[in-house]
Amino acid sequence: MMDPILTSRIMSDVLGGLTNGVMYGLVALSLVLVWRSTGILNFAQGAMPMFATYLGMGLLSYHLSYWPCVAISIVAGFAIGGVTERVLVRSLYGKPEINPVVVMVGFLIVLEAVASAIWSTTPRGLPSPFSPIDWQIGGKPFGLSDFTLYEIVTGVIVMVAVAALFRFTKLGLQLRAAALAPEVSRLLGVRVGRMLTLGWMLSTAVGTITTVLVASNYFTGLTPQVMDSIFAFGFIAAAVGGLDSPVGALVAGVSLGIILQFVSDYLNSNAIIIVALIFLIVSLMVRPSGLFTKSSARRV
Repeated sequence: MMDPILTSRIMSDVLGGLTNGVMYGLVALSLVLVWRSTGILNFAQGAMPMFATYLGMGLLSYHLSYWPCVAISIVAGFAIGGVTERVLVRSLYGKPEINPVVVMVGFLIVLEAVASAIWSTTPRGLPSPFSPIDWQIGGKPFGLSDFTLYEIVTGVIVMVAVAALFRFTKLGLQLRAAALAPEVSRLLGVRVGRMLTLGWMLSTAVGTITTVLVASNYFTGLTPQVMDSIFAFGFIAAAVGGLDSPVGALVAGVSLGIILQFVSDYLNSNAIIIVALIFLIVSLMVRPSGLFTKSSARRV
C-alpha cells in the first residue's frame, strides 16, 4: 500500500530536496559558526574548504585511501581557518563592517585562482565511499541511496554537534562571549584571541566536511568553483534562519532545498535562483533578523 507513495514523484522530490537542503544547511551552519564566534561574515566560506579539500583529496593520487584523505582534508580545513584568522582577519576586528566583506571577497577570488593554477579547472572525480544507486521498492527507484543517506546522516550529526557546542558547553559560551564582549571576556579570564581563532577553525572544518560530501557526488566532482552555488544557497539559508541560530541554519537549509527541488522539477530549473531570492526577501520582510533569532537582546 505504501509502495506507490514511497516511489512517487513527490516523495522523490522531497528526498532529493532533503539531501540538497542538508548541504545548504551545513554551509549556513559554518557561516553561523564564524559569525557567532567572531562577528564577521565570511564570504570565502566556500573557497577555503575547497582549498582544504584539494590538499587532502589530492593525496588519492598517491594511493592513499578515501577515509584518510577525508581526515587530512578536515585537518587542512582547521589549519587554513586558523591561519586565515591570525594573518588576514585579526586586524579587521573593530573596523567598519565593509572592510572584512571586501577582504574576504578578495580572498575568495585569490583562492579560486590559485586552485585553478595548481589543479586546473577540470572536474576531478572522487571515489564514492557508498553506492550512489537509488534503492528500489517493488522494482521502482525510491529516491535514496547509500551515498545520499551518508550525506544526510553526516550533515545531521555535524549540525547537532555544533548546536550542542553552543548551547550546552562552556567552550561554546566562551566563543560567543569573545565575539560579543571581548574586553569583558578578557577580564573574566577568557582567552579571546584563541577563541576567535578556534571559531574560524571550526567553521572551516565544517565547510570542508560539506565540500567533501558535495565533491564525492558522482555528478559533481571537485573543481575550484565547486562550492560557489552551494555557498550562495547556504548564505540565503543562514540569512533566513538567522545568523545566531544553528537550528535556524538547519531548518532554513532543508526547507530551501525541498522548495528548490520542487521548483526545478515542476517549473524550470532556471527559476531556482529567482525563487531562492524571493524566499530570502519575503523571510526578511517578515523577520529581518532571521526567523529563528530572538528579537530580545542576547546575553552570554
